Amino acid sequence: MMLTALGLMSGTSLDGVDVALIETDGKQVKAFGPSGYRPYSPVERNLLRQALSEAVHLTRRDARPGILAEAERAVTQAHAEAVAAFVAQNRMRPEDIDIVGFHGQTVLHRPEKRLTVQIGDAPALARAIHIPVMHDFRAADVEAGGQGAPFVPVYHRALAQSLEREGPIVVVNIGGVSNITYIDGNDTLIACDTGPGNALLDDFMYRTMNQAFDTEGKFAALGKADEAWIARALELPFFALPPPKSLDRNDFAALKLGDVPPADGAATLTAFTAAAIARIIPLLPRRPRSWIVCGGGARNLTMLRMLRERVGSATVEAAEALGWASDAIEAQAFGFLAARGLKGLPLSYPATTGVPMPMTGGVIARP
Repeated sequence: MMLTALGLMSGTSLDGVDVALIETDGKQVKAFGPSGYRPYSPVERNLLRQALSEAVHLTRRDARPGILAEAERAVTQAHAEAVAAFVAQNRMRPEDIDIVGFHGQTVLHRPEKRLTVQIGDAPALARAIHIPVMHDFRAADVEAGGQGAPFVPVYHRALAQSLEREGPIVVVNIGGVSNITYIDGNDTLIACDTGPGNALLDDFMYRTMNQAFDTEGKFAALGKADEAWIARALELPFFALPPPKSLDRNDFAALKLGDVPPADGAATLTAFTAAAIARIIPLLPRRPRSWIVCGGGARNLTMLRMLRERVGSATVEAAEALGWASDAIEAQAFGFLAARGLKGLPLSYPATTGVPMPMTGGVIARP
């Protein structure tokens, strides 16, 4: 049975809430619907940054001390507003939507401690939007010993199946953290986080230039990357680990650039993200023939150029060039995952998160 599923995603880049509608049975996508976006205000973004700092002390996934409770209310309200605006703009009614997939805002990800924390009050959201809400996607995987990330690979595979091209294909999502899905035919699905995405660069731009991000990579294009610094950073043990593996947004926060011109710092961090993605190549079964980039990083032309320089003869293209809605892919994915969760289908696999067996997941909150 096909379901009309609305996916909601607020990534570790802390930019806002993506909304996307698909029609799916949880195995294939029959139709893509409209998408939308509700940006976080500067006040909300600052609140979330404070919540990230506070979350490092958490030992329980349901604890919301201090600023985290306020941040959870703000996240829930922002998502409710995003859905209300989407429904109104597209002249829909709540009853037109069968299920909402609500990821929430990740504030801590420590799979080695079997702990992953996404804030957002799903029962309150369901009551506000009058639609059933599937949430808490990652918890079952982490509790079973999986990495709890990445979770989008099953959706990447559904998208890649529509492409008539020779594999292997890698879909790269560059959000706050970068992750890849390696697809070689219908049977081989491997996924992992590769390293920083936009988070280090965004934090650097905010700190040095009071800008939320480097638009199209124009600032980094003015600078010179410090290849020696990048080489040292790539010596961190994480980069030698085989897939599956996952990261927290702040896992590289301790890396310091030192006193460098801002443009050089932006160039170095952009190149570091590209180099970390390319570093996965020798850890894959076969060398990829094509790389498809989605997420916020797909709009960073300097990052795309730097990635092309590091992957040899393989093609590198933004998802938009294939007709995919790059900014909506993660939101679409959580609509897809909500449908899979409703039907008890696996959301994660041993080769995507390291979970011992294929795992379904998600908890439903009804209005």
